[in-house]
Order: sequence, then structure tokens, then C-alpha cells
Amino acid sequence: MQRGSDRMSVHRDDEMKHELQGLLRSGHPTRSEEWNDPEPAAEDDPEVTYGPVTPGRGPTYLEALRLELARNLTRGSFPASPRELGRTLRRGNAPDALVEGLDRLPHKARYDSVQELAVALTESGGPPGSPGPQNT
Repeated sequence: MQRGSDRMSVHRDDEMKHELQGLLRSGHPTRSEEWNDPEPAAEDDPEVTYGPVTPGRGPTYLEALRLELARNLTRGSFPASPRELGRTLRRGNAPDALVEGLDRLPHKARYDSVQELAVALTESGGPPGSPGPQNT
């Protein structure tokens, strides 16, 4: 008999694993009642992703670009060339600025992660309409 600080029984653990299985496999909420899903962030919401909002601390250009790429690309998208990543972004209806930024990258290059891609885009000047590289 196991004694410890477990708050749930073994049966409840199995039940919870079964309830979460769809969410863990799909990567998004699987509830049939939309009202029960978490509400997505609005465009005018403060940037709390990076910790407390203070006047001197906002996301750097690299952080913001990496976050936007991660929203639109999955781990399965890598490794890939800029052309392959562009097709993936178009299929996912990503912002045009992200897709157009890939056109300036070397066509023979291959990227293994969102971080590598974000650094390459930052060094190439970033997506059109962006403020460009920043040293923050």
C-alpha cells in the first residue's frame, strides 16, 4: 500500500489521463462546448507573455518574431528550407509579412528550429514593415 502526499487515487489519475488525452495529442482544446474554451488574447491586450508590463521592458524584436513564428510553425515543420517553410506558413494563413521575409533568406539554407529561423530573419532585416534588427 502506497502512502504519501498523493491527493488523487490511482483510479482518478487514470481517469484524468483519459480526459486529457485528446488535448495532449491535438495541441488545442477539444471541448464540444465553445463557451468552455479559453478565450484567445486580443490584439490590444497588454503583452504579459514576457512578465510584468513595465515601461522599460517590452519584447525585443527577436522575441516577438520568434513568438509569431512559433504560433504558425510546428516542430514537424523542421528541418526545412525557406521555400518549404513559406509553403507551410501560406497553408496556415500566416501573416504575409512572415512569408515575405523568407524570400530574402538563402534558398539553399536549412533551418532546424524556430530560433534559428528567427535569428536568420533578424539578421536579414526581418519581415517587410518591421522595424528591423534592434540591439535591445
